[in-house]
Amino acid sequence: MAKKKSAPDFEQSLQTLEALVERMESGELSLEKSLEAFEQGIRLTKECQQALREAEQKVQILMSQNGSDQLQPFHDDTDDSE
Repeated sequence: MAKKKSAPDFEQSLQTLEALVERMESGELSLEKSLEAFEQGIRLTKECQQALREAEQKVQILMSQNGSDQLQPFHDDTDDSE
């Protein structure tokens, strides 16, 4: 069976999105280029949101498989300041 084309790397998509925002905020893009950047930004935002939803689903599945349906607050055991 053919392997499904993997989605772009989340971190790469986020970096690209940040670069787009910087270019748009610079005010140096034409209206046409700004619209193209905006469209690309919307697409990247949707991809990032989907990746986050999928990660959350995986965490929920793993938690339910371990008999813990509720997420617990993270406590950093390395912080000895208390």
